[in-house]
Amino acid sequence: MAFELPPLPYAKTAFGDLISEETFNYHHGKHHNAYVSKTNDAIKGTDHEGKKLSAIIKSAEGGLFNNAAQVWNHSFYWLCLSPEKKEITGELKDRLESSFGSIDEFKSKFKDEATGHFASGWAWLVLDGDELKITSYHDADTPVAHGVKPLFTLDVWEHAYYLDYQNARPDYVSALLDNAIDWDFVALNLDGDGISRADQG
Repeated sequence: MAFELPPLPYAKTAFGDLISEETFNYHHGKHHNAYVSKTNDAIKGTDHEGKKLSAIIKSAEGGLFNNAAQVWNHSFYWLCLSPEKKEITGELKDRLESSFGSIDEFKSKFKDEATGHFASGWAWLVLDGDELKITSYHDADTPVAHGVKPLFTLDVWEHAYYLDYQNARPDYVSALLDNAIDWDFVALNLDGDGISRADQG
């Protein structure tokens, strides 16, 4: 069974000026869709056909790894976003405060990681064993390949923000982190419940 471009869990106009409809048309409709098509082309007639996306990522190299990982990363990223501003509460709030000192300090450190990441890639909040960590991976690389649990990500490839923010990556990171994150989904990932929604196969 071929992989499919997952539908967005909200309307492309739902974020107003934070993320424009035009950005979704290109980012989801063209970039993400291209990764899906290239992954399907690469696995056709191989031992990877019929495997889950995460299983392919863990064993693939080169172009197949890059495209499969980008399918997974983007599918997860869309789920991390919310057109309605949400607050960090409950266990997630407690864990973030314990790990980083405060919610403001967590956001500050995440912004530093996302804006300081050189060139293309992804900024992540992950659970490594029982420890919350902020990190980033270059290009298509993903926590799926490194044995850590992804909780939250921001895409820092230019195609994620250039139409709306030009080269001002810090403005994009701040705008989304402060106004457009589905912290309920992030909280689900502490127990792994939300992660399977980004996988296919």
